Amino acid sequence: MKLLHLFNANIRREVIYLKRYLPNTISLLVTFYCIFLMMFFGIQIVGDPTTMESNVQYVIVNYIFWYLAMMAMQDIGWVISNEAQLGTLEQLYMSPMGAWKILLSRIIGSTILQLIIISVLLVLSLWTAQTTLHLNITSILPVLIITLFSMYGISFMIAGMAIIVKQVNAFLQILQFVFMGLTFVPISVAPWLEFAPFVKGVDMIRKMMIEGYTLGSFSSLDYASLIGNSAVYLLLGLVVFFKCEKTAMEKGVLGQH
Repeated sequence: MKLLHLFNANIRREVIYLKRYLPNTISLLVTFYCIFLMMFFGIQIVGDPTTMESNVQYVIVNYIFWYLAMMAMQDIGWVISNEAQLGTLEQLYMSPMGAWKILLSRIIGSTILQLIIISVLLVLSLWTAQTTLHLNITSILPVLIITLFSMYGISFMIAGMAIIVKQVNAFLQILQFVFMGLTFVPISVAPWLEFAPFVKGVDMIRKMMIEGYTLGSFSSLDYASLIGNSAVYLLLGLVVFFKCEKTAMEKGVLGQH
């Protein structure tokens, strides 16, 4: 019950945050829509006309997941950095629920709201490109949920680093381009990317949305790779976070900025 209240509180917090800073929310939506427009018109100019539709679909799916990856994996890194700057990071650790539970519920709540924004971006992109995708939610959702766990693992790693060094803004900005590379490059081109975080899940969902794959179209090896990848990165992320947390407490730098 306590966890449910914690999750509910963080969902309400994220909703209030988006409403209170509505101009920022709108500008974020407009910015990413403009990024898509640049990609779309770039393909129109230099792309092969015979494969134009598939190229546009590929860009739509990839840029949507690029946005999701940035929001999911950078979120609690920004939270730690901002809390430290405001001097409220120690208050987070005074909660009987534990900081990592608060951060996890916060990132899940934020992801749910970001998925709504992503849906708006997806509709706008499809309307602009005058194309369609296979949006079988019953097939996409299970793979998406599992994929998100690997993203959360990376997010906890970043949060752990932020606990110690506090200012990670420049690092997070660089990571945006790393995430772009991971979402845009398919496993068929670089098979070793299957071991990278979240890439396997994005590749499977991309096939569902563009080529019409269903859950039954993938082998047991695909699912083993997806689940194993997410489990490893989530566990590794929590281990790194707890280690950084312990180090910050031992050095007495938890509340310093």
